[in-house]
Amino acid sequence: MAVAVVALTGCGTAAGDEDGFTLALVEPDLTTVPLMEAADRIADDGFATEIVELAEPELAIEGLAKGDYAISAEATSPALIAIQQGAPIRIVADVIGNQWGMYGRDGVTACDDLVDKPVGIFSEGAVATAMVRDWVSRECAGGEPEYLVIGGSDVRAQALLGGQIDATALEIADVVTLRETSGSEFETVVDFAQELPDLHPQTVYANAEFLDDQGDAAAAFLAALVEVHEEINADPSVLVDLAEKHLGSEADDTLAAVAQAYVDAGLFDAAGLTESNVQSTIDFFESAGVIDHLDAADVADLSLLP
Repeated sequence: MAVAVVALTGCGTAAGDEDGFTLALVEPDLTTVPLMEAADRIADDGFATEIVELAEPELAIEGLAKGDYAISAEATSPALIAIQQGAPIRIVADVIGNQWGMYGRDGVTACDDLVDKPVGIFSEGAVATAMVRDWVSRECAGGEPEYLVIGGSDVRAQALLGGQIDATALEIADVVTLRETSGSEFETVVDFAQELPDLHPQTVYANAEFLDDQGDAAAAFLAALVEVHEEINADPSVLVDLAEKHLGSEADDTLAAVAQAYVDAGLFDAAGLTESNVQSTIDFFESAGVIDHLDAADVADLSLLP
């Protein structure tokens, strides 16, 4: 395969040169497989892309700011925080749409059903928590839930199944996986993709100097990413095949069901960012107290999208 995957060793590699660039991914998963495939494909155009796997989003942001990496793809809010602090980083495309929803036990159908009831969150600073609190502030007339910090999504899902909490925010992949592996069904209380259609919590961002110096390489990568997303939307089994290729995943019914759920929800659209929805995303994080005001024109460079 034309793409090399290496571990972070502590000394950065060049963000890019005339022959290629470095792509930093944080614990690659099904949502970032299309980026790995895009990097693979542009090798045929002469761009010898290197993929660096990192454990924390902050490491990717730091490497982008210093020019050690050219492109990364993760949560949008850390990139916005870094840009606000003067980091030369620009948002250039979407990784995946808003895949979060609030799921509850039987009988929970509205926000007021959760007033004074236990609701699981990952952490106070998590983007899903910001979505939950935003929804509660607008929809709960009688008060708010009792928030409980409960680790990862799998732990929260089990707490929901066990009756320890009445609701929690989960990604669609977690819900589909539990349904396929255990037959468990959760009540969808709110689909945040519908509730907050202009919020893009996971985006592709790049070092600004790399964009200026190697626009051709960046454009080739983004065009390949858009192409991969289009192929997945036309046939979800493409995502299953790519997960086998890049992650070593087993092509089973659960993986196929997750891929179908992503496509049914319209979550793969790398070129779906606009100045308007980037500004809406900024405004959401400003309202949540994560950042101060920023203008989309100073945050994003969408000019290289096909």
